[in-house]
Amino acid sequence: MTEKQNTENQSAEVYANPVTEREESPAVQAERQSAEKTAPVEKQPEQSVKKPVEKPVEKPVEKIAEKVAENGTENGTERAEKPAPAEKSAGQQVTKSAEAQENVSADANNHAEADAQAQGKRPAQKKGRGGARRDGNRPQRQDAKKRDEKNSDEHKSNNKAQGENQNQNQNQNRPKKNGKPKQQPQHDGVKHEAGKPAGKQGAKQERAEKPEKTERAEKQNNAPKTKAPKQRAERQQAKLPVVASSEEVGFVPGTGEGQAKVRIIPLGGLEQIGMNITAFEYEDTIVVVDCGLAFPTDDMLGIDLVIPDVTYLERNIDKVKGFVITHGHEDHIGALPYILQKINVPVYGTKLTIGLIENKLKEHNLMKSTKRKIVKHGQSITLGAFRVEFIKTNHSIADAAALAIFTPAGVIVHTGDFKVDYTPVFGDAFDLQRFAELGKKGVLALLSDSTNAIRPGFTASERTVGKTFDAVFAEHKNNRIIVATFASNVDRVQQIVYSACKYGRKVVVEGRSMVNVIGTASELGYINIPENTMIDIDQLKNYPDEQTVLITTGSQGEAMAALSRMASGMHRKVTIKPNDVVIMSSHPIPGNEKAVSKVINELAMKGVEVITEDTHVSGHACQEEIKLIYSLLHPRYALPVHGEYRHLVANRNIAIAMGVPKERTLIMSSGNVVEICEDYCKVVDQVQAGGILVDGLGVGDVGNIVLRDRQNLAQNGIIIVVLTLEKYSNQLLAGPDIVSRGFVYVRESEDLMDDAKNIVDNAVADCLDRHVTDWGKIKNIIRDSLSDFLWKRMKRSPMILPIIMEVE
Repeated sequence: MTEKQNTENQSAEVYANPVTEREESPAVQAERQSAEKTAPVEKQPEQSVKKPVEKPVEKPVEKIAEKVAENGTENGTERAEKPAPAEKSAGQQVTKSAEAQENVSADANNHAEADAQAQGKRPAQKKGRGGARRDGNRPQRQDAKKRDEKNSDEHKSNNKAQGENQNQNQNQNRPKKNGKPKQQPQHDGVKHEAGKPAGKQGAKQERAEKPEKTERAEKQNNAPKTKAPKQRAERQQAKLPVVASSEEVGFVPGTGEGQAKVRIIPLGGLEQIGMNITAFEYEDTIVVVDCGLAFPTDDMLGIDLVIPDVTYLERNIDKVKGFVITHGHEDHIGALPYILQKINVPVYGTKLTIGLIENKLKEHNLMKSTKRKIVKHGQSITLGAFRVEFIKTNHSIADAAALAIFTPAGVIVHTGDFKVDYTPVFGDAFDLQRFAELGKKGVLALLSDSTNAIRPGFTASERTVGKTFDAVFAEHKNNRIIVATFASNVDRVQQIVYSACKYGRKVVVEGRSMVNVIGTASELGYINIPENTMIDIDQLKNYPDEQTVLITTGSQGEAMAALSRMASGMHRKVTIKPNDVVIMSSHPIPGNEKAVSKVINELAMKGVEVITEDTHVSGHACQEEIKLIYSLLHPRYALPVHGEYRHLVANRNIAIAMGVPKERTLIMSSGNVVEICEDYCKVVDQVQAGGILVDGLGVGDVGNIVLRDRQNLAQNGIIIVVLTLEKYSNQLLAGPDIVSRGFVYVRESEDLMDDAKNIVDNAVADCLDRHVTDWGKIKNIIRDSLSDFLWKRMKRSPMILPIIMEVE
């Protein structure tokens, strides 16, 4: 049969006979004619085949086409089976029922000989495998048939996994004869042809003219497919992002086998306010977020600062890729000058943050040795295996940022210190849109600020403080105004400047840290100070009190801050007057309440009016803002940070209320090594962490023992016992003499000192009589004897320090 005749037959009978690209051999024609005689398709009633052909078969074919178009060619071993029937010989169309029929030859596969005959007789079932290759190469077709028979069981199991129900419906509606499926009726092709575009036949003919693709597709069809779904699932599991679901109500921890695991190591910032530093580790990459300091507590006598212990980072210094800083507060950048001397890696931050860091580096002569990189909001940096994106947030300092850390295990969001301010004084509002985008893609874990997690409601906007300043300035036009606030609160200073300009006052900035921050912010364009508004403190005496405003440090009651020295009368250039008005534009940090109260009392004693109401808003998010972040991100795990333990618990409760299962929340402690992946989040190890005490220029030379001695000295005082012995004879030449400091006033306690001296004399004489020559034993005997006496007599335990001098 020629190709021209075949075209005519298609328009008249539509698929009654198979069409080949070349003429068929007599043997093939004989087989086809016998098949036509045994399948009287024209006598089939038209209505009896509409249901199984038109409706049930059409949908599976459309789904197969959609899956092929969606999945592409990534997993060719399985997907090649579906498009293979589309590669037909020239002029031959594939009906939807014929494509489905190729997947359901269950009975025919059990009879290899009958199947071989049936494949030659059924044009719709073997078009894709024989039609395009009928070019005289019949041994290849026979080999393909044998491979089909050999792998029939594997094809059956794979076909069941793809669409078992659809194939069963087709088998039920298809009439059979002698165990062989019948050909589809001719009018089936007519119905399909009427619904298809005219150009589809030509497209299939062009594909049929490429026998190489058909052979390749057949080889893929004949390959075993039982392992393909498992391999594809493993690849997808490694590539797809982790998608958290807030609708999950239970959690069964998995083993995490085959999953990327990231380690989160908080080295500070937990169970305390300040000293924020957290390390993120994956294989040979460590990225450190923030590096802050903490201020000493009351029991840390003589200590200036507390910085984090970074022994773990020192031991893994080759892995550390850099410090990523969220904002420029001291509890996030204060320790950098000390840590960079040990771990010299690049520092990344926003413009103002880097500017404030550079001020500290200049003081420690580290500008040349430290690399700094300014990152804008919305930009990302790649550090080893991590990609870190800076996201715009609001805080009590400009240029604050949250971090989206893209790790092999998933996206981890670190909020830094934040609040949601829709009307900030400087810059843009909180980038809630980016948070929502991350939430849609899936967030593995959220490390959220917990400082105000115990406070309900929302945090007020910074602009509300400006209204309070205006009211105070308007009410006290005849008074000098002194405003105490945080040195780094640039937006607060900006609003004070606005009010001063509005009421015609000159502005004086006092306090070293305040001067440095305002100078840097002014240079970088983060604060706008009109000309002739700022004056030096030395020029303050040239202006009347009602025309000046002092912006100073000391809002936390620091002993050496400017306001504290003014209140105590120790400031050399500013003297507090009874007519002054002091605005405390801050809330005491937990632990500083007593110091702040002391300063306020001293100011009140001088007749000063102190204003504390509505003069401050927090820079940290309250409960409703934290809920907003959880609702946008939908994190799989919640790990509260930045706060005391009660704050962390409150943040965890908020996460649970927002749909995070309790089992997926974790309250970390400093030094915990938290391993996290999609299946679990748990503490797997502990590293050295804590605080390093800075006293003057000494870093780490003051430890717990020194602090204990200082506390003992502060509470009980010291007694020093001095005596002189001859070098060789060990005879007592002088003493013992007793010196007391911080114990009793010697001139009023002469009897006590004489009795104490007698106790020491007896102890020394006893040692010499027993020929005790070890000075260590002599000192212990003196210390024990004198300590027992003082406890029985005074109920005190001063530090006793025996000193033995040797003379030849």
